[in-house]
Amino acid sequence: MKSDDDYYMRVQDYTGEEYTLANGRRTNQIANDNQEIVEEAVIRFFREQYKTDVVVHNIVGNVDGATVFVESVGEPHFYSYAIIPIDVKNEQIMTEHVWSQSWQVESAIITGLYGMAYQDKFLNLDTMLKELFAEFHITGRTSEAIAKTSASGYETPYYFVQISNDKPFHQILSSYLDGVEISVNDWKLMFEESGFDAESIMVGMHLFMAEENVEPSQDALDAIASALEEADQIPTGEYGIHLHDNRVRKSSGQGNKENSIKRSYPNDIIKE
Repeated sequence: MKSDDDYYMRVQDYTGEEYTLANGRRTNQIANDNQEIVEEAVIRFFREQYKTDVVVHNIVGNVDGATVFVESVGEPHFYSYAIIPIDVKNEQIMTEHVWSQSWQVESAIITGLYGMAYQDKFLNLDTMLKELFAEFHITGRTSEAIAKTSASGYETPYYFVQISNDKPFHQILSSYLDGVEISVNDWKLMFEESGFDAESIMVGMHLFMAEENVEPSQDALDAIASALEEADQIPTGEYGIHLHDNRVRKSSGQGNKENSIKRSYPNDIIKE
């Protein structure tokens, strides 16, 4: 009989090696047996379609092919993914048909530009969170787990940033895809002129108790929420917080359980 240890592990130990997708065992084997072909096709896809150099961190079989998790090289910094179809019957990697879901990569690029343009405010957010995490014994996901299982755009062990409303950002994306060299200050000016508001950008946090066998702390959640509400030099956005115990599911890296607590939609923290 399997125990919880067969399904869960400490978040500090989770690197994404155990990550799987449904019905992907056979495609996972084919894709990883042809790792070089898959990586070359995905790197070419991002370079041609999105004018972005990426490194491949993980190849995970799915029902029809493989999901390939990548990280951008340099700035703007973001995580994303592409899907490469596989003809299982003929064990053929369909390198000319790489794709990604609508606005998945585009959103990731915009959040990376956002993180770059407002790096000073993100640094303020990081500093504040580090102090709170030390006080309440809170931790985040490992960098390895983020690289191998996440496709959330601009992300750190503390939070991830996603676009909730893409309309204000179309010109910013077009400028990036045009490949013109633009300074950080000019990117910031473009964001300011876009008219975006807090409801256009989500800053999500999935946090964990640093110690095993400790229930998620309501006091910690309340303290983090209050600090966000009172802060005046952090990035604009809708902030949502989820606090879990110490363990994540091996197959997904997720910490959501019945004892998880949260401060999120429809009670997000709005920072204009």
